[in-house]
Amino acid sequence: MNGDLAALSARIDRTNELLQRMLAEVAKTPSTHAIFVDAGYLYAAAGRLVAGTEDRRSFDLDAEGLIDALIDRARTVFADSRLLRVYWYDGARRRIHTAEQQSIAELPDVKVRLGNLNANNQQKGVDSLIRSDLESLARHRAISDAALLGGDEDLVSAVEAAQGYGARVHLWGIEAPDARNQAEPLLWEVDSQRTLDLEFFKPYVSRRTAPAYDPAQTARPTRESVRFVGAQIAAKWLAARGRETVAELLPGHPYLPGSVDQDLLVEAEGLLQYSLRGQADLRRSLRDGFWEHLQGQF
Repeated sequence: MNGDLAALSARIDRTNELLQRMLAEVAKTPSTHAIFVDAGYLYAAAGRLVAGTEDRRSFDLDAEGLIDALIDRARTVFADSRLLRVYWYDGARRRIHTAEQQSIAELPDVKVRLGNLNANNQQKGVDSLIRSDLESLARHRAISDAALLGGDEDLVSAVEAAQGYGARVHLWGIEAPDARNQAEPLLWEVDSQRTLDLEFFKPYVSRRTAPAYDPAQTARPTRESVRFVGAQIAAKWLAARGRETVAELLPGHPYLPGSVDQDLLVEAEGLLQYSLRGQADLRRSLRDGFWEHLQGQF
């Protein structure tokens, strides 16, 4: 009898010892957080807050500086945690990276995930990407905390999925100058809420100023000269951005993604020192020259 009690006591001691070792290992393992950025919400809310417009073409966003600021803020909020990475969700025609999205993807500790853009420049599939990543990372215990910068009610299911696996989801919002820019059901579901204000975003958002060209001082260029400038820009982009990146535009011929078309317009106006706004025939010539050069290279 005494022998059985001794054996039982030894097993209990052994079990306690194993539990203590396990708890010690858990204590030594740092918690991990990730930042999830809905770029559509970010551009719309930050653009309206700082530049007074949601139109991306009307302002510049220093994405690299802003991402660093978000990482620093997360480091303060999750003081005893390490960063897994920043997930940046955006839309693009046929999921082809724009030059800006490509530069963001090249930043350290940043993963760009693309949904699609429809004909009205509305994002499609971004919410499902956020849910998939949040749920997967929580299920595999890759993160303990998620900072979610977004506002769409469709993100509620993503929050619920991550919480179901034990992760805590912290909603970060952008100060709204007039009404709330985050859905109430989303606010109800998250574990905590924070709002990033005007002072936080001011260093990273700046309104674009259109260059002033005096028609009286500059003669209207011919279609051929504008076509030549389009070809020049295509050649420059091939050298600067790489053949693979530019070649991704080819399946969209004769259309260019809105942001790419805007970059082409601004660069051409700088070379010509002439505004092509409202000049439909010259803008067609510009695109024709751009496409002709590209197609001649592939």
